[in-house]
Parts: sequence; C-alpha cells; structure tokens
Amino acid sequence: MKFLVTGSSGHLGEALMRTLAERRDEAIGLDIVPGPFTTHVGSIVDTAAVSRCMKGVQVVLHAATLHKPHVATHSRQAFIDINITGTLTLLEETARERVTSFIFTSTTSAFGDALVPPAGAPCAWITEEVQPVPKNIYGTTKMAAEDLCQLFHRNQRLACIVLRTSRFFPEEDDSPAARAGYTDDNLKANEFLFRRVDIADVVDAHLLAARKAPSIGFGRYVISATTPFTTDDLVHLRTDAARVVRQRVPGCESEYARRGWKMMPSIDRVYVNDRARRELGWAPRYDFRYVVERLAANQDIRSPLARAVGAKGYHAETFSVGPYPVEEVAGR
Repeated sequence: MKFLVTGSSGHLGEALMRTLAERRDEAIGLDIVPGPFTTHVGSIVDTAAVSRCMKGVQVVLHAATLHKPHVATHSRQAFIDINITGTLTLLEETARERVTSFIFTSTTSAFGDALVPPAGAPCAWITEEVQPVPKNIYGTTKMAAEDLCQLFHRNQRLACIVLRTSRFFPEEDDSPAARAGYTDDNLKANEFLFRRVDIADVVDAHLLAARKAPSIGFGRYVISATTPFTTDDLVHLRTDAARVVRQRVPGCESEYARRGWKMMPSIDRVYVNDRARRELGWAPRYDFRYVVERLAANQDIRSPLARAVGAKGYHAETFSVGPYPVEEVAGR
C-alpha cells in the first residue's frame, strides 16, 4: 500500500513516516520544510505539487497544518490558506485519483469554549457529541476542514476519517501559570488523565483509521489517552481532583510524593475515547496508569517513538514570553 503523508517534517508526520518505513510500506512525505523523512518539498496549496505526489497513492494521511502556536505569529489569512485551502486541494486531488482513504488530523482544540464549563458546574465530559465552539482562527479553520472532509464523502463518496487528537507535543506548556506551578514532567503526567496522548498511540489510530475508512465512510473520533474517570466523577473532579485520582489510580499518591510532584486541584474537562476504541479497534497503550508504573520503575514515560521524534518547536525564532506567544494579534 502506498501512502502520502503531509507535514512529514513535523511531529506527527515524522512519526507516521518512521512507522511506515518500519512496516516497509511505500510512503511519500510532503512538507514545505526539508527533513529526513520528507521526500518532496512543497506546499499543500500547490495543486501541481500535490498532484505529483498523489500518483499511485491509496491512503492520504493529512497532518500538515498551522497550529495553535502560530495564532499570534501568522495571519488569519495564512490559517485559511493552509488549513482550509490546503485541505481542499488535497481532497480534490484525492477524489480525482480515486484514493481509498483520506485521514484528516484535527484537534480537540476545535471544541474551543465548549471545553470549559461555567463556574460551579461539573467537569465537562468531552465526546464526539459535544458541539464545538471554536475560540480562535485555528479551531475555526480545523472545523471548516473537517466539514470539507464530510462534504467530499457525501458528494464524491470519498472515505474520510477525522481524528481529533489531544496534546502530544513534547514542548513545554504555553501557560505561564502552568509552568510556574508544575515541573514539565509533572504537568505532562497529570495530563494523561484527561487531555494528553502519546504520539505512538496517535500513529496507531491513523493507521487503523486508514484501514477502516472504506467500511465506515465518514466519522469523527476523539483521540486521547484512556481516562480512568467515569461520569460519576465529574462533580468532584472540579472541586477535588486529587481525591478522585487517588481513588481511581491507587499507588499514584506515593509515587508523586516520592518525586515531590502534585496533582491539579481541579480538572475542567475529560476527553473520552470510547468511540475510537469501539469503532476503530484502537487500543491505546499509554495512559495514566502506565505513566505511574513507569515512574515507579524510574523509566521514561514516553514511548520509544516519542523519544525518537523528540521536540521540534513551532518557530525558527525564540520568545521571551515562553515557548511561543499566546495572544492573537488584532487585525492579523
């Protein structure tokens, strides 16, 4: 089977290309930035470049995008060009070449303001049924691209799967308060409870989606580590998350104490991967229980693939305010 991977010089793109190479699948890597796993340097908005890459391809894994870290450094028009027009270009060429499966990497950030319940309300239980309320140009353009995928399934009968992935980047958090309150390892370990996923599990979800897409037709799936929580925990997660975690994952408290780590006092949302596990046959391996077991054994909590890909950053320049600016620039 021949694959086209867009964004092949990025975190997920490289992880996909590495995995496909290990499986001995033929893969074309397309990115505007050269890299060891990019075979074609070019833009997804360039129809001719996309057409050249598409010849003989059965599966498109579309991971190229402008991300949330670009909101303050790139114009809104750039987001429209890359995230919407680029996706449209790929879909048109995919349909023309009669590709078997189109897998679109979306984001849980698309849920936007739906992720944060009002004061005094229980923690939000985020499934595919939650109506997204995008809060910036990133979420807005990812939702538009998702809708394009659905349109091409409906009108061109293209098998399209949308994967709304949670955090898998290794870079430090963009929130100054989070960076001040927790060490980076502590914060990322906490996030496996409700909003993080290992890149190896993300790759598995993409490859399973590619195989299942023809029989599913179109679907949207939340891709995040399996949470230990249930809906019975939602009220107390908002008011005393540490107590709920101690109940659901015995043994974590002593390991955290040994390291001088702490749990968040409140968790406002939980991503739920039930549908992806049920319909895609996805079996994520890296969850909070796994993290605690690795910590107790003094081992790295990241998968071998995550360690191999490493950190890439999102900008060529550095910023004094953190890993990247977080405020959208008015008028951009």
